[in-house]
Amino acid sequence: MNADHGSVELQHLRYVLALAEHGSFTRAAAACHVTQSALSHQIAALEAELGARLFTRGAREARPTEAGRALLPHASAALAAVRRARDDVAAAQGVVRGTLRIGVIPTTVAVDIPQAVRAFRARHPAVRAELSLGSSDEMIAQIVGGDLDVAFLGLRADVSPAGVAARELRRERLVTVLGPGHPLAHRRRLAIAELDGSVFVDFPAGTPGRAQTDHAFDAAGIRRDIAFEAWHADHILGLVAADLAVAMLAPAVAEGAPGVVAIPTTGAAERVEHLAWHATDPSPAARAFVALVG
Repeated sequence: MNADHGSVELQHLRYVLALAEHGSFTRAAAACHVTQSALSHQIAALEAELGARLFTRGAREARPTEAGRALLPHASAALAAVRRARDDVAAAQGVVRGTLRIGVIPTTVAVDIPQAVRAFRARHPAVRAELSLGSSDEMIAQIVGGDLDVAFLGLRADVSPAGVAARELRRERLVTVLGPGHPLAHRRRLAIAELDGSVFVDFPAGTPGRAQTDHAFDAAGIRRDIAFEAWHADHILGLVAADLAVAMLAPAVAEGAPGVVAIPTTGAAERVEHLAWHATDPSPAARAFVALVG
């Protein structure tokens, strides 16, 4: 179809999104591999078709107008729908293609992520795999919103992923992690009450990783002194190894880590790892990955 005959083409929408992302006609044209004049002409044609100015033009920048901002989510959704249609048609012919967006918490231990992605790519070479780190609650929202295809989550044993389909992968009780100079480092087993008065390092407040330990200490009636917060287990282990704090982590994360001692602890939180995906409309790539992980 031709835009001059009253149609909005997919290419117009791609140009709109590129211009909104890059903020200048020069950069957007380069990203779209067209000349600046061609992109400018197509944007102007779309504005004429819609009867609204979509971008304000400056000497070096272009910004979406109110009408342009109203168009952006529809443009993004239209292009995503076309991509998904192509992927579904290919899947019906036995070919899995498209992009697989995988979310991972930093403390995933149930699955060897690099090996899983490698095996998936070997089986489905037409799929581009992308990996990003995040917290479990954020990634659940991203799956629901269509920004992730699958995610590896870590939650308290009494909490199930809400709004997504999920499969339990691993269940384990956290262990206490101590530095070599801690007075309790020689023990084979601890009770959570014995940690009362210790200085802790934990994941940031409000994250599912932190909720696991908060719940366990609340149940034991212990108010913790949390002096340090860190996103990654390596940072937590480093602070523990320096005898600056104690922590509670998954056994597979803590056991064997250099410079620390991991001790089973009565009353510690139970943690469950899940693989999650869209509850009603998983992409062909997501379905293939879930089947592979088993």
